[in-house]
Amino acid sequence: MAATNGDVIAKDASKLHDNLEEESSSLSVPNHDQANKNPQDLHHESKAQDVTAAFTEAASALHTGQLVKDRFFTLFEAVGALEIMDPKMDSGFLLPGETLEDDYDVLRTLLPEEVIGIMDQMLCYEMAWHMGHPLSQSLFTSIYIDRLLWPEPKTLEEAQFNNQKKPQFQNPFLNVVLRAYCLALIKTCDFVHRRIGSEQYYEEEDFVTNVYNRKLLTDFDVSDIESLLDGAVVWVSLQRNSINSEIRNAIENRLGLRKSLLAAVALDLDVVNPNYRYSWGQCSELLPILLQSTSSGVSVENAFSAKIQRRLASSVPPRPIVKTSIEDACAHLSMLSQHGVEIVRVYDCRGGNNTLNFAWSFLSRKPQPSVYIRCLLQSLIFTDMRISGTTSLKRFIFEDLEEFVLPANLLVDLRNSDVEAPHDRRFRIAKCMENFIGRTGQSYLDIFRIICMNRSRMRRMLCHLIIDWDNLQLDAEELDTELRTYTKEEPLYDTSTSSDPLWSFPLSSWAYYQKLHQMEWIIQLGFELEIYQVDELAGMYWYLQHLAHIRLQHLERMQTFATSNLARISKPTHQQSAAYGRSFSFLKFSMLEASATQSFAEGLSGLFTLLNHLSLLPIQNDTFPYSTLSLRYSLRMRSFFSLSLPEVPSYASFASLVAPLSASEDSNQDSAPPKHEQFSLSLDAADQALKMGRKEWDAISKTSAEVARCEGCEMWWRSDVRDVLRACISANLAILTIRKALAQGKADSSGLTSEIGKPYHAWWIVPSVRAVS
Repeated sequence: MAATNGDVIAKDASKLHDNLEEESSSLSVPNHDQANKNPQDLHHESKAQDVTAAFTEAASALHTGQLVKDRFFTLFEAVGALEIMDPKMDSGFLLPGETLEDDYDVLRTLLPEEVIGIMDQMLCYEMAWHMGHPLSQSLFTSIYIDRLLWPEPKTLEEAQFNNQKKPQFQNPFLNVVLRAYCLALIKTCDFVHRRIGSEQYYEEEDFVTNVYNRKLLTDFDVSDIESLLDGAVVWVSLQRNSINSEIRNAIENRLGLRKSLLAAVALDLDVVNPNYRYSWGQCSELLPILLQSTSSGVSVENAFSAKIQRRLASSVPPRPIVKTSIEDACAHLSMLSQHGVEIVRVYDCRGGNNTLNFAWSFLSRKPQPSVYIRCLLQSLIFTDMRISGTTSLKRFIFEDLEEFVLPANLLVDLRNSDVEAPHDRRFRIAKCMENFIGRTGQSYLDIFRIICMNRSRMRRMLCHLIIDWDNLQLDAEELDTELRTYTKEEPLYDTSTSSDPLWSFPLSSWAYYQKLHQMEWIIQLGFELEIYQVDELAGMYWYLQHLAHIRLQHLERMQTFATSNLARISKPTHQQSAAYGRSFSFLKFSMLEASATQSFAEGLSGLFTLLNHLSLLPIQNDTFPYSTLSLRYSLRMRSFFSLSLPEVPSYASFASLVAPLSASEDSNQDSAPPKHEQFSLSLDAADQALKMGRKEWDAISKTSAEVARCEGCEMWWRSDVRDVLRACISANLAILTIRKALAQGKADSSGLTSEIGKPYHAWWIVPSVRAVS
């Protein structure tokens, strides 16, 4: 009988233990009597032996991923084994002849070319900080910055490069030009640091906010620093006789860029201010000029030192200075400037669905906007208890409810709050709706905040958020039951299914819809983040179409109740007609989008199933010896098991629907493919679903911005839809290639090849199928 994997591991571990025992037997181990000896005498009597070679040979018996651990060798011993005098681990270690402080002369006379080089290097380190690197490895390695911030200046005049902290009038390139640039740079970082720190982000995952007990000129007014920049520009412009025009223009360009960037981040919440867009626009215009003049600068490497880390972060091992090229830094700043201008469009959005589409479209672009822009968008969407600076949270949620389930309804009438008579039903309705807003408000805002996170964190947080919305749905059902007594709602009856009355449950229906949509996002982000293995794609696309189908049915139910409510109004007013018209248009579009998602996902699930039948997918189940299909299914559905609705299908049901790609482990994986007729039927079903998906996504692409709720982000939204259409066309071509090969009797690995390359759209993975020539 063949040995099991556990037997192999036990045998390897035993071999390693025997080898180490054999080697250790030759070592001198002190006994009880030796323990009482003088340590120095014991040191002279013992003989050290190098066991590295023996240990390496013994460890070679282990496979990758196996571990042998002595229960007496704890984490404490492991940390204690690190050498204190190792320069890679000990931040205080000095090489022979090395000094603790740098010998760079900060007050030396700088050439104008050196000033340009230092400015460019500081810009590189600033952008490295924006990219997520700590200040101790980037900007704070500058000796000039360190001198300005430590000791902490009490006034702007004390922020000097000299130790006396007194203004210096000689060496103007240093004390006028570079000092103004450095102060503006530090103040820019202060605004960025405060904006990011005020919103939700993840430390060291998105950004490192540690300033190492340094104040970034927080208490100083930005206008004073801008005055210093203006003075530096004036001084440089007067040096026409001593500086050639190329160098002078390069310095003026960098000072102008610094002033524009400082003004832009200082006005981050005042985006309606014309100077906001102008400042970001100036940054975009000045960056190409800066790139053209980088050759004019001379690098001053000694002006930046890793030794400063010893004072900033002495408790961690020393880390190298982050190296960022000027081209990469300018590219990042250019993207930052572009996004800074475009983010203003969020104020053009009307309603929750429009704002949600803006956030998705704006933040789904590659590369994703920087953490500063994402935190700024959070602030613009909700700050000072206002949405987009104008709308209250209550009104914002009421508008969303009105679009979905309560058009022109008494429940979302803001005038109910003005009623003070306790016996009036509007007073009781207002109290119930206030309770609902109090329970829903934070969860609703969390949707927008989560979308502003990085993609991996977004998916993880959505998995937690759907549980909150599931509980919210249950709470909303109780409120719906209570509100029904005040609104005198009349039920609907569907005798074809049951004689029981059908109630609308508007608040619960709205919460259920939000939860379903978030569940779809979780699945789709899994495709974008490449979480699923190739052999899981058919099953996950099947589950996506399953969720889209449930959402489509739920939207149809909401539309049915809205139509019934409108029919009960004998003579609707203009306001009521407009509200119902807006609701019907959005429900119709949402149903089209849900149906398109269902069709495309169903077609892709069928396509991957067909390719697995033909053994054209690179599936290697033997590389996961501890994994089973049912365990992986449980892992993928773990976030949904705790939800009350929709119910997660059992693995047996799931495997039968996605078989044989996700068939039971008990089935024979090497079984012959299905009969020709069954294969043709599956091919026709996938082809029909993909054609329907292409038709529906084409209809979506022709929808107006007002109906699609993409005002303010129409260009990005349409670009996203076009990418989905390209993916649909690619899937249709794959089906056509398989059909041709089937007609020629070559529908197998000898006549077809498939590969999965870069997708047209991150959420829709389409395999490329080609005929073998």
